[in-house]
Amino acid sequence: MSHKNASRSGTFRIGGDLEVNRLGYGAMRITGRGIWGEPSNRAGALDTLRRLPELGVNFIDTANSYGPDISEELIREALYPYKNVVVATKAGLVRTGPDAWHPLGRPEYLIQEAYRSAWKLGVERIDLWQLHRIDPRVPRDEQFDAIRQLQSAGIIRHAGLSEVSIEEIEAARKVFPVATVQNRFNLADRGSEEVLDYCEANGIGFIPWFPLAAGQLTKPGSILSQLATQKGVSASQIALAWTLKRSPVILPIPGTSQVSHLEENVAAAGVELTDDEFTQLDDAGREA
Repeated sequence: MSHKNASRSGTFRIGGDLEVNRLGYGAMRITGRGIWGEPSNRAGALDTLRRLPELGVNFIDTANSYGPDISEELIREALYPYKNVVVATKAGLVRTGPDAWHPLGRPEYLIQEAYRSAWKLGVERIDLWQLHRIDPRVPRDEQFDAIRQLQSAGIIRHAGLSEVSIEEIEAARKVFPVATVQNRFNLADRGSEEVLDYCEANGIGFIPWFPLAAGQLTKPGSILSQLATQKGVSASQIALAWTLKRSPVILPIPGTSQVSHLEENVAAAGVELTDDEFTQLDDAGREA
């Protein structure tokens, strides 16, 4: 096995039955500026996607709103038919232009978009479909019920939530089984730590977005930069290794549109942190 292989991150079973290597890939960055339109380097984006299975990355996270549509269409062009690759997608945010995102959780819209995503990806059933945001203007139980309907219709296999509290996860679990939660979380941003602990206790996959961010911790002389120098790796690889060690239910999805950066991210799966190194990073992250 190459030292660059996502299988070194270990595996997790989404929904208890869908096994993936824990180090995944976020497909937001393969679109244009402002996550809008075609990528500036379309061939490079397709090359990056095609490299994923070769590196053992078999969990891809995308959304209907990335592009919009562009990310899902590029994934299909690069990887269809999906051999041992799980493509997760999301709906619940609409786009009115570059960098503009608006929640839209009307049940008929969510149902329509799940069908459209299945069509764009070329699948009869989406392995994991996530509600991108709970729309505050629509009763949440109506949004949860739309997800239950999609599961009953066989359009989605497993369902997840994004940017939610423990209370919201528990409300959703009364309506459908919550397989994953996708909240912002990284070494320097620990606002979702209690949500992560809840997910771990309940066997729910936790997908941290923005997993490489480390803010002040990347400054020269920090424990992060010291460990990176000692191990001959980058600061972002150390931050990713910390995230993987933090919990067995974590599925980080660093994104990039460059093959070289993808290979660097995947190599982080092989970076070993001792318990002491993990604790030093953990403490520094809390203080950041």
